[in-house]
Amino acid sequence: MAETIADLLNRTLVEAGVERIWGVTGDSLNALNDSLRKSGQIDWMHVRNEEAGAFAAGAEAAATGALAVCAGSCGPGNLHLINGLYDCHRNRVPVLAIAAHIPSSEIGLGYFQETHPTELFRECSHFCEMVQDARQMPEILHRAIRTAIGERGVAVLVIPGDVALQTAPETRAVPFPPLAAPRILPDDGVLAQVAELLNGSKAVTMLCGAGTAGAHDEVVALAAALKAPIVHAYRGKEWIEWDNPYDVGMTGLIGFSSGYHAMMDCDTLLMLGTDFPYRNFYPEKAKVVQIDRDPGALGRRVPIDLGVVADVREAARGLLPLIRDGRDDRFLEKARAHYRDARKGLDDLATPRKDDQPLHPQYVARLVDRIAAEDAVFTADVGTPAVWAARYLTMNGKRRLIGSFNHGSMANALPQALGVQGAFAGRQVVSLSGDGGLAMLMGDMLTAVQMRLPIKVVVFNNASLGFVQMEQKAAGYVDTNVALQNPYFAAIAREMGYLGVRVTRSDALEAALRQAFAHDGPALVDVVTETQELIMPPKIQAEQVKDFSLYAARAVLSGRGDEVLELARANLFR
Repeated sequence: MAETIADLLNRTLVEAGVERIWGVTGDSLNALNDSLRKSGQIDWMHVRNEEAGAFAAGAEAAATGALAVCAGSCGPGNLHLINGLYDCHRNRVPVLAIAAHIPSSEIGLGYFQETHPTELFRECSHFCEMVQDARQMPEILHRAIRTAIGERGVAVLVIPGDVALQTAPETRAVPFPPLAAPRILPDDGVLAQVAELLNGSKAVTMLCGAGTAGAHDEVVALAAALKAPIVHAYRGKEWIEWDNPYDVGMTGLIGFSSGYHAMMDCDTLLMLGTDFPYRNFYPEKAKVVQIDRDPGALGRRVPIDLGVVADVREAARGLLPLIRDGRDDRFLEKARAHYRDARKGLDDLATPRKDDQPLHPQYVARLVDRIAAEDAVFTADVGTPAVWAARYLTMNGKRRLIGSFNHGSMANALPQALGVQGAFAGRQVVSLSGDGGLAMLMGDMLTAVQMRLPIKVVVFNNASLGFVQMEQKAAGYVDTNVALQNPYFAAIAREMGYLGVRVTRSDALEAALRQAFAHDGPALVDVVTETQELIMPPKIQAEQVKDFSLYAARAVLSGRGDEVLELARANLFR
């Protein structure tokens, strides 16, 4: 039989190294579905919601560094993809989304399930085009794949169901060639200017983000030469925190006080591969040098004195021999001492509680960190699980940490764990899930069972949207509409085919985690944690104290004084 457009798509994806497609099938995807069945070379990863499929594909791409694929059927199927694809795009991971469409003869006529996918996906992709004629293939497909890989983002290929059934054009049979990542070298003259500025600075702090991936040794060597403390953004944690005597923690609302002050007290800030977005955490008077492979990132968050378009690894290599010897290390040692104090303060909060009191979430995260495998991959839900992951998970160069860092979506951790586990069958993958996030996409717990993905889910069950609750209190509001009436997640997990364990006592946690992590299949540990746990920012300002006092006064006046006492018991009397 003649090769169809669906067959051509299938064959090209195989040639490009794709091993699985995450999605929910539908009639507009029937041609592709049947082609996959006949060839047997690509697995269809049957999720319960296309949003989960997009999250899973993004996590697979993040963990492997290779192209990952998701798919949605016409109309609502495509719409479900959107949130996950926004996350993929903002995390800068290479994902191809196959968006099936209604029959081409019906487009524009208000047909059943009609949407306009090329308009819907435009903002969350580098490439979004519709195949309207078989003669557009394979070139449009090659463009989509190369754009996703080369731009490290999302490419969307819209294919009407009837077009997928058309006969592919006869062209010279050339296998899809691999696309090697380019090296972006810095300009020597600009590097000399950067070195001159750094050599004339007495207190340099380095802020490192995800762009330091693959550049650990070069960046640490540069810090040694500059006698500079290294502050990391959240996405930089897994790449630069480990084996690094110059690391002084994270900055930002969920960071460390030491990271905050190291940036605020410097006279020059050297930004490496980071797009840290929060303006009020940048120094106001320091000079700023930014190095990034994306020219659009330069100066986006803070005014810069010098900008360099280059890979961080290449720039750090070039700068190192230009840094003069004999620098004073007093600023570095002060930052290190501050970090030791901040780290001890956080560690002191990771303590067990007596009897059946709800567990401190810091203690849960610390035990997960201690028990998890040396090369575990962690995914963390947005909200309080992200805080505890940032503060208590230890990176070592083998572990990975994946989350919805830039998009900030709820419910990301579970489907991202599925995506990583799909790519690495024998590796330990741990989802740090909030109770709100887990409930939002709970249906895809079934995907782990059906697709035989032995993920481990640790639920921080505090019966609330914890981070939102904290934001309300910090702003002086009485927390409203954040309480969650949760089921017994462990019991539901057992009914789904998981090992399900519920933990209500600190002294039962370690055994539960060890049992779950050793289980040959998906497992869930439902941990009842303290609802009133405070998330202390790195710096307490007078305005925050005032607002928090205002919350306490309002809570008492509204008859919720008992909550204020519980807040004190949970956090102050430890």
